Amino acid sequence: MSDRITKCFAKAKAEGRGAFVSYLTMGYPTLAQSEEAVDDAIAGGVDIVELGVPFSDPFADGAVIRSAAYEALKQNVTLDDVLAAAKRIRAKHPDTAIVLFTYYNLVFSKGLETFAKAAAEADIDAVLSVDLPLEERDELLDVLKPYGITYVPLIAPNTPIERVIASAEGLENSFLYIITVKGITGARAELPADLTARLDAIRAAVKLPIAAGFGISTQAQAKVVSAHADGFVVGSALVKRLGAEGSLKGELLP
Repeated sequence: MSDRITKCFAKAKAEGRGAFVSYLTMGYPTLAQSEEAVDDAIAGGVDIVELGVPFSDPFADGAVIRSAAYEALKQNVTLDDVLAAAKRIRAKHPDTAIVLFTYYNLVFSKGLETFAKAAAEADIDAVLSVDLPLEERDELLDVLKPYGITYVPLIAPNTPIERVIASAEGLENSFLYIITVKGITGARAELPADLTARLDAIRAAVKLPIAAGFGISTQAQAKVVSAHADGFVVGSALVKRLGAEGSLKGELLP
């Protein structure tokens, strides 16, 4: 199994910072532009890239990512297209960890074994399925593991600590994605007052690294989160900028 994710977090820790995890909707504004944006993000300091597969009902996502997904679908960007893009990205960035961010319907419809094989051929490190509950996770994980691919769980703000611990069990070379706010994705002016205490509690309870996301859009917010987590995730802010400017060249966070 690939240890790129573990190495990315270890490298960031050694450098005294939180690991920078980015999310981009593949196919937006175009597939070529989204691929180029991944290159720019990595050049700008991103450690782990989440490649979002456009889906027709992205219920966990806010207006920015939802709109991006619809635009990508209008261009007929599919799961296979994103896997092909991931393969090209991997060829250019052998050390960057790549997470495929998707909804389970797309994976299940392709066939679990077929999907796992294709993800392995693209050298994906991990899969994150937004809508796959803990109780059903092993249905996918058991198929991914033989191909050397791990799974990234999403942890909701109201998830009991016992369930957080259970979510981390059986995983290696992965991380927990801690959702910072109740609701959908999207940049926020402020993060919840009780977030740091929750991150501290989760960090103390599990051995896997934790990265917090949903709502982070500035360096200041990333710094606050990184003091209590091993990394931070930025999605909507990058997708919005990419849509407005057509690229992500230069400084990624204000």
